Amino acid sequence: MNKARHLIIGIHISDRVHNVPGVQNLLTEYGCSIKTRIGLHSVDDKFCSPNGLILLEMAGPEKPTFELIEKLKAIGGVDVQTMIFEHD
Repeated sequence: MNKARHLIIGIHISDRVHNVPGVQNLLTEYGCSIKTRIGLHSVDDKFCSPNGLILLEMAGPEKPTFELIEKLKAIGGVDVQTMIFEHD
């Protein structure tokens, strides 16, 4: 019996001002494969972090997910990690 897989992608972006456009273009391109998107970065009255973290919960076929991961890894200033949960 095949186990179902739940894929989560973590994307750390350094120098958001310069590196986010390429990431955003890919997230738009693969938008139909993204079930949930959460963006995290430090911000307050006097400070907005130049770095950020995006968490993606993926849906549908896995092939587009792994294509997205490879394209994200090709962008400078972007680190990508994955979590894969298998369940019945």
